[in-house]
Amino acid sequence: MPPTNNPQLAAPAKDTPTFSPSNVKVIYVLGGPGAGKGTQCANLVRDYGFEHLSAGDLLREEQDRPDSEFGNMIKEYIRDGKIVPMEVTVQLLENAVQSKLQDGKGMFLIDGFPRKMDQAIKFEESVCPSKFTLFFDCPEDEMLKRLINRGKTSGRADDNEESIKKRFRTFIETSMPVVDYFEKQGKVVRVMATKGPDEIYEHVKKRMTEHGFEPKFIPLT
Repeated sequence: MPPTNNPQLAAPAKDTPTFSPSNVKVIYVLGGPGAGKGTQCANLVRDYGFEHLSAGDLLREEQDRPDSEFGNMIKEYIRDGKIVPMEVTVQLLENAVQSKLQDGKGMFLIDGFPRKMDQAIKFEESVCPSKFTLFFDCPEDEMLKRLINRGKTSGRADDNEESIKKRFRTFIETSMPVVDYFEKQGKVVRVMATKGPDEIYEHVKKRMTEHGFEPKFIPLT
């Protein structure tokens, strides 16, 4: 397996972030596997006009791209429940943000990122400082139950119990320190994710309003 410090992965150092937070609004979305991040992101995209970027989806797309130089490496990392080298993930996200800007502006939910401290620091320094982290807090037994059910239909190679438990360990060991880091800066919005999706979303909307975000679109009922 390629080492994480492979020099081929290094991006040029930058003195300032690529995007200004006055033009590009970034919210990180974190929570353990099965916490319901994707469902709530879809709600926020629908009602607030965010662009939804999933770090995991971008990595899976890259591993399947025929001419990708990183495809096999990404596949091995995902299969083993490990975190893909930071340089690859950050560059894929920067490219995705750039491709979706309109007149140099945009609002982005980055789902499942940053999963590790080096990702957080690299993205904040070189791509764009975030507004805050939306953290979905859910007990491990509830997440396991949800993922086992999802695995029956998802077709995802990592939706099996062995891979799920590896992902839980990885999240606790590497992603929770990121949540703690931003929480000390007052940049974490914590939402309990044990209820049904609709009830959770009502809580999310209240917290979004508290942080200056209002719905742009009223869904038809």
